[in-house]
Amino acid sequence: MTAEIDFFHLDLRKFLAPEFVFGENARFQAASYCKKLGGRKVFLVTDAGLLKTRWVNEIESGLNDQKIEFDVYSKVSPNPRESEVMAGAEEYRRSNCNIILALGGGSVIDCAKGIGIVISNHGDIKQFEGVDNIARPMPPLVCIPTTSGASADVSQFAIINNKEKGYKMAIISKAVVPDISLIDPVVLTTMDDFLTSCTGMDALCHAFEAYVSNASSSVTDLFALKAIKLLNENLVLCLNDPLNIQTRGKVMLASLYAGLAFSNASLGCVHAMAHSLGGYLDLPHGECNAILLPHVVNYNFDAAIEKYSHIAHEIGWPGNSQISAREFLFEYLQNLKKELRIFSTLGKLGVTDEIILHLAEKAIDDPCNATNPRPPEKKDLEDIYHAAL
Repeated sequence: MTAEIDFFHLDLRKFLAPEFVFGENARFQAASYCKKLGGRKVFLVTDAGLLKTRWVNEIESGLNDQKIEFDVYSKVSPNPRESEVMAGAEEYRRSNCNIILALGGGSVIDCAKGIGIVISNHGDIKQFEGVDNIARPMPPLVCIPTTSGASADVSQFAIINNKEKGYKMAIISKAVVPDISLIDPVVLTTMDDFLTSCTGMDALCHAFEAYVSNASSSVTDLFALKAIKLLNENLVLCLNDPLNIQTRGKVMLASLYAGLAFSNASLGCVHAMAHSLGGYLDLPHGECNAILLPHVVNYNFDAAIEKYSHIAHEIGWPGNSQISAREFLFEYLQNLKKELRIFSTLGKLGVTDEIILHLAEKAIDDPCNATNPRPPEKKDLEDIYHAAL
């Protein structure tokens, strides 16, 4: 039974969200929205994997039907590099585009945001790291997310890999919120099992961290808890029946809810540590989150007992003395990871004691730590990394 707890906030909070269209075949509205936003020539950002699917051809056909010219940029890696952002911006200028259309997961959308930042503000993308460092608005940005986890299509975040220094830069600003997101669960049917699992765990981590964030609100709590419930009930089912649009749609909706929550309440130590870890070893972001989340919950628990207990009730903790909410959540997250066939530990991924020192050094400066319910010190992050080995 779900605990009836209402965390009602009266502290001042703002809530920001882009326009979005949710539902089957939302992707087919891309060309129409590009035209409404004054698109003369579209810069279509995607990746090499998506070029092999039908989604790119469909979007190109729609643009041709609307007689809108376009240029395709697909040189985007998982964990997009600053060099890819800069190369994209140069191609955008050379092609004389005036609007960006991003078709892809979080990496593609973050790269598209980075390109937009550089186009309007000039300089190097590294100059805009941190909070509210973007002076001029980007060109119009239309997004079609093809994964159910990153929520970059509705967020105030852009994450870019600084390969030179070996960590991911967090760029946080109202200026990077897209103009429109076309959220279509049909495109999830080409995701493989590992991507489904990793992006789903990313969404779950967004919801967990937003819910216990010290910048949460009654509105973000609503979205975060609903996301947790939907993911608990549907994420594993997607592996067993990947073409089931109803199940995919519920996970996509959970990703949207989690994105609206974390974009406004921000995140915590899991993402700070995952940004450092993924940037240094070039690892999948969702996999890093899946490994770190149980250990960060364990670290944070005493600083947010009521909220973590509420999450535990939401996903099945009976509330008796047989097992504490802390133990329940730790075991739940570890077991969920296994059900999703994510069997890695940090040790298996190549993390050593020496690497942990570097990871913690970078992670402690990540802005996501500012809203963690327990303010961390560098030694705390080292200990969490060690626990996840």
